[in-house]
Amino acid sequence: QVQLVESGGGLVQPGGSLRLSCAASGFRLDYYAIGWVRQAPGKEREGVSCSGSGTYYADSVKGRFTISRDSAENTVYLQMNSLKPEDTAVYYCARKPLGCRREEYDYWGQGTQVTVSS
Repeated sequence: QVQLVESGGGLVQPGGSLRLSCAASGFRLDYYAIGWVRQAPGKEREGVSCSGSGTYYADSVKGRFTISRDSAENTVYLQMNSLKPEDTAVYYCARKPLGCRREEYDYWGQGTQVTVSS
């Protein structure tokens, strides 16, 4: 059974850091691209980053966020630095069966809340 479980969200002050984790089970991460997607209240869903054959970042997070994966742990991480209030959202990890350059997702995690506020 394919599962993705996010963790690591929370409340942080502007300029702070958080590291999100996406633990995968039921499949090998090595064979799939994994994306991080966020959704803020009243806003459209936004693809933040993806790790597949390469790594990709939205312009809004480039230089501040870093995606990485640990094959032994079957986990993908999103290190978020220099956080801004506009980064506040629910963050989801999702499997992209056709790779980072395609929009399709087939499995999603439950999401983790990130709140950036003083």
